[in-house]
Amino acid sequence: MTRLIKYAFLLSTALALAACNETFEDIAPKAERQLPARIVQTMKAKGMSKNSPVMMRIFKEEGKLEVWKARTNGRYDIIASYDICKWSGQLGPKFTEGDRQAPEGFYTVRPGQMNPKSSYYLAFNIGFPNAYDQANGRTGKHLMVHGACSSAGCYSMTDEQISEIYAFARDSFNGGQREFQVQAFPFRMTAENMARYRNDPNYDFWKMLKVGYDHFELTKIPPKVDVCGKRYVFNSEPVDGQSFSPTAACPPMSQPESLLTAYRQHQALYDIAFNKALKTQSTAKRSETIAGHEEARLVADWSKRRARGEKVSRLPPNIPSPTAVAAAPQPASTPAIAATASAYTAEPASRLQSALEAAAAQPEQQEPEQQEASDNPAPAVTEATVEGAVPNPTPRPDTSAERTASVPAPATGGQGTSLRRRFQNIFSR
Repeated sequence: MTRLIKYAFLLSTALALAACNETFEDIAPKAERQLPARIVQTMKAKGMSKNSPVMMRIFKEEGKLEVWKARTNGRYDIIASYDICKWSGQLGPKFTEGDRQAPEGFYTVRPGQMNPKSSYYLAFNIGFPNAYDQANGRTGKHLMVHGACSSAGCYSMTDEQISEIYAFARDSFNGGQREFQVQAFPFRMTAENMARYRNDPNYDFWKMLKVGYDHFELTKIPPKVDVCGKRYVFNSEPVDGQSFSPTAACPPMSQPESLLTAYRQHQALYDIAFNKALKTQSTAKRSETIAGHEEARLVADWSKRRARGEKVSRLPPNIPSPTAVAAAPQPASTPAIAATASAYTAEPASRLQSALEAAAAQPEQQEPEQQEASDNPAPAVTEATVEGAVPNPTPRPDTSAERTASVPAPATGGQGTSLRRRFQNIFSR
């Protein structure tokens, strides 16, 4: 009997110790952690529900990732902004697998791209290459936003940050959102920033991205994104029963007249601010940018040789990007527009509200990555890295290669809603 009592005592002690050693991950899996109370309170104050739709914006040069959520009126408002720990490469898009570039463009994230069991804490694949990338022959895989700040990542966050970012996405999917948009930019696309990079090889690409950037700034709704003629097109519908094809020429398109009117006025003000900025940007500081396919191929070759153990330079090769700014001709402007130019640079979002409301009722017009298995990989998800990464100061670019979750890239497409009705409803609020 005494022996049985001793055995029972030892067993109960062992169980107690086992319970003490149980980790928080066993009790509350990291992918199910809830948003902090402070964020929930802010959402309520802004008229957002926990499960309302989200979208995200990334700005490389500023090192920021923003989370936006839909309010009850359908427009989006920013709910959180995070400092990016590291991002890969330089300013400019990703061209080829192995070039160490973090993508720029408009990407779509669906539930299957979420990786709750990532080796880098939590992660989601941003969907590179999208339809635009594929149409332009851009290659690569395993591009994601993930945690483990000390790792070499595309867009690498701290574990605490990615826990919140992941929760925003998870909650929106739980609320019925089928996909959310990630907009990745080289910098905030203001007149001053565009003027700084006027002669950069990537300037035409950035001008194209800026149209989608401007549409969101004007409407506070993620733009409908399509690809035709190897270009992005935003908030457009093909006419006469035609359709968009990423590689074929763009068909005739229409846009809501309210959006066209607002964008024309926005562009007139932007032109004035841009040309004003050109006169003061000759000595403005610029970040390193990738010089196009040629440099991307050099970096990819450097990555391959380094992975094979060959003796290579400590940093990838770089072709300097010409960024000298030249003055552009001044556009014609009216006194009324000129008088509001300074207000444009200070308040990019709110200055056109009266124009939007007035126009609302008008009719419509026409990289070789080395695979590394996750500790607990989710179905059809893998992760990758290139050894010997060279870290850069946080939170600026990380020249190491991508560590990402691999999923089939979704096509970039529209939401299938009536643009005319959509924008009339929004602009009338």
